Amino acid sequence: MYEAYYGFKEKPFSIMPDPDIIYWGRAHHMAFSMLEFGVLNNAQFSVITGDVGSGKTTLVRHLLRKLDASATNFGIIANTPQGREELLQTIMLSLNQPCEGIYPVLLRNFQEFLYSQHAKARRTILIVDEAQNLEESALEGLRMLSNINVDKNQYLQLILIGQPQLKEMLCRPQLLQFAQRVSSDFHLKPLAQSEVANYIDFRLTAVGARSRIFTDEACQLIAQASHGVPRSINILCDTALVYGFSVQASQITDELVRLVIEDRRNFGIFPQSVEMAGS
Repeated sequence: MYEAYYGFKEKPFSIMPDPDIIYWGRAHHMAFSMLEFGVLNNAQFSVITGDVGSGKTTLVRHLLRKLDASATNFGIIANTPQGREELLQTIMLSLNQPCEGIYPVLLRNFQEFLYSQHAKARRTILIVDEAQNLEESALEGLRMLSNINVDKNQYLQLILIGQPQLKEMLCRPQLLQFAQRVSSDFHLKPLAQSEVANYIDFRLTAVGARSRIFTDEACQLIAQASHGVPRSINILCDTALVYGFSVQASQITDELVRLVIEDRRNFGIFPQSVEMAGS
């Protein structure tokens, strides 16, 4: 809609995870370093937590691109299976393995799959997204599955991605044994307000912008309203560009952003998610 008007190759502020456009702020750089460290150093469990829209899934997508797919099996679980049998069935399905049968048979098949892949020098990595929705019994089931690893032989690595509730869960005394197996972890915080303008400019430059589109004052308003959460920044910037295109504005000013925020407050489905600066 507005891409041609502003000279963009594509939309700069999509809310879909895009590993092609990652702003490497300090927190995101550290979070990815911990993810990569966990995988390359055969950590049994790696855990990344952060608020909704903070960029956790984008970092995982970037990690998957960097790893050698010819030497790695990836299983990605995006739902929240409960109970050990449903959990193991979901894991087998994510690895494109037969998932029918009673638990002992499934467990034997899973072990044989891991052993055979290890013998071929292939690592197996299981990624559980939205892991904060797992019950304690499911987390304990994951811990028990990690017992497949023996001595220096790491047949299975697990990465848990979740919202802050996951961090709280893993600090419970009853999950101490699980927490003790986590050797790589990071909590991804929102961007600092001072980073938001750089984030916006980076995304615009990545899609071909040749001049500064958002003024400093506009960026400040977006930083305050979004609380530094990348997905919220993207939504506000995308809407501001629509408004800018509709009035043929060459720049997105603080007046335009203020109008976007006010309209979202008055007419949006989720007006409570946006706060005006100074409110």
